[in-house]
Amino acid sequence: MRSFTYVRATGVDEAIAEVSADPEAAFLAGGTTQVDLMKDEVFRPLRLVDITRLPLREVSGDDDTLIVGALTTMEELAAHGVVAQRLPLVRQALLLGASPQLRHMATMGGNLLQRTRCRYFRDPSTACNKRDPGAGCAALDGFHRMHAVLGASSRCVATHASDVAVPLTALGASVRIRGQGAERMVPLTEFYRVPGETPQVENVLEHGEMITHLEIPLLPRGTRSGYLKVRDRASYEFALVSVAAALLIDDGTIRAAHLALGGVGTVPWRVPRAEELLRGAAPDREVFAAAAEAALSGAVGLPGNGFKIELGRRAVVRMLSTLAEES
Repeated sequence: MRSFTYVRATGVDEAIAEVSADPEAAFLAGGTTQVDLMKDEVFRPLRLVDITRLPLREVSGDDDTLIVGALTTMEELAAHGVVAQRLPLVRQALLLGASPQLRHMATMGGNLLQRTRCRYFRDPSTACNKRDPGAGCAALDGFHRMHAVLGASSRCVATHASDVAVPLTALGASVRIRGQGAERMVPLTEFYRVPGETPQVENVLEHGEMITHLEIPLLPRGTRSGYLKVRDRASYEFALVSVAAALLIDDGTIRAAHLALGGVGTVPWRVPRAEELLRGAAPDREVFAAAAEAALSGAVGLPGNGFKIELGRRAVVRMLSTLAEES
């Protein structure tokens, strides 16, 4: 790890000013993935601005929306009563996303911004357009079993690693972003960027901007929701496929539906067409199969990860069927 300067910020505006003034500076929160990247010489800031003591660790809201400070830890949010009662899919994703030790350190803002687990991105001796634009993508002809079948390009096929970003995307959550003299709200569906020709640009944040809060719409009472994570082993493993879903079923009809996929996309992958097929339909296997087909529409596999397409379809049907049985 190279040497760097450490600064502890005492206020949000101070932290933003510190990073904005130095192109080699970065924010430091829980650091659960950032420090690893620094050790591997993948992430090499010359100045770290510690924001862990800023007043961004509260959870509040009303009957419609939960407002979460970006420094709230995964464990704190998972333990919150409103999340347990009104957002089971979020709680399940948090608990399945990391060990208890990591959940007590990792922040919600940091989780949404975590970098891909692609082995080639994390190995500076290999070609990676995300790490070194123009270098090539070693995953295309290498080991790509864990990689994306949705949203990929000839420049990058790496998946987004966050579990909780998947249900948050399904719910239509937004992030508050603050920079020097300005604040804006961005839905998660617009926050992330598919790789295209610029895989190094992963989201809409400008240098010096900070996520300060998440705004999460609460599901109507009576809605069933869940998060299914399909992986090679039951712990310490990232998703091959994950499904976040919510269904409001009344009098034998699906009145509202939310659906997003993880483990298969270069970004958390919401599927509006599948949601449209579900709304107004009867909750039966034929409808769920049609929604699953729509959810994976446009998926393109490589020789080593094409199985994810059918696995994704089956996972969608399984998740929706489970929710229908509970209603």
